[in-house]
Order: sequence, then C-alpha cells, then structure tokens
Amino acid sequence: MHSTRDRELASAHWLLSAAPAIKEARREWAENGITVLRCGGIFTAIRISAGIMHAAAGTEDPVAVSDYLARVLRGPVFADQTSRRFYVLVPASTSKLPVWKGNTVPDVECLGGSSFLGVPRPGRDDPRETRCHWVVPMDGPGDLCSPQAVRQLIDYGRFRLAAAERADDE
Repeated sequence: MHSTRDRELASAHWLLSAAPAIKEARREWAENGITVLRCGGIFTAIRISAGIMHAAAGTEDPVAVSDYLARVLRGPVFADQTSRRFYVLVPASTSKLPVWKGNTVPDVECLGGSSFLGVPRPGRDDPRETRCHWVVPMDGPGDLCSPQAVRQLIDYGRFRLAAAERADDE
C-alpha cells in the first residue's frame, strides 16, 4: 500500500513526461499550481461541459459529483471552475478511435496530439482554494479512464439534459 503523497509524486513524475520543458513545468506547478502539458503522447483528454457532468451525476454538489465520477469513471478527472469544464484523462490512443475522431461539438471535445492543456498539480484538489483542481485524483502513473465509460457518461448526461428540456416544455 502506498501513501497518498507517494501516489501524487509518482503521478506528477509521470505527467511531467508530457511537458515541453520539465524544469519549467515543475516551477509552474510550484508557483501557480498548474502547468501546460501536451496531449497525445501519454494521455488524451476529453473536455466535457459542466452541464453534461452535472446532469449525469444528478447534482451540482462538488462532493457528490466527485463521488459519482470516481465510481463510474474510475480514473482521473479535473475541473476548471471558470470555464465550467471537466477534463477526463484517457489513453493517448483514444483520439484515434472512430467515435472520437473529429469530435468537436460545443459541449465535448477530444484533445489529442496537437493539443496542449493546463493541468493542475497532483494534490491540488480543493475547489474552494483553486479554480482548477482534481475532482478525481490520479491513483498512480498511467491510471486513466476507459474511453467507453467516458462515452457512456456523456451519452447519459445528454439524455438527462434532453429529458429535462422535454419536461420543461410540457
């Protein structure tokens, strides 16, 4: 069994392998709590609107959303409260799957090899202290979400949003 701190350090080291400049990325994490990493090498990110995530979870309560996402995705998710978007880390090959190729609808986008992404430092997980934080922290290096589970979550969230709209129209 490894401590939370050990898992955070291992995850940080792994994530830093996606940094264009590792020393600068470490400095940015230390000073700002966030650094820019390249998608497509060791991970791809699926950007999802808060509306879809909250609809799927059935709540906007941060603790309940975190618990729900940990249960259904079983992998790392972080959120940017300012843009109201969640970022789910999935295997790098995800952007090459037919279901994700060219997927750039307003509420969901697959960020593959030509994308850069601001990623919070592992351990930065308190939404009251920072605008960009881990909702579901990484459990260790290479701990990523299943692309199929992410797709199901998105479809479920969209279904619940559509059902709510229909109910409002009646």
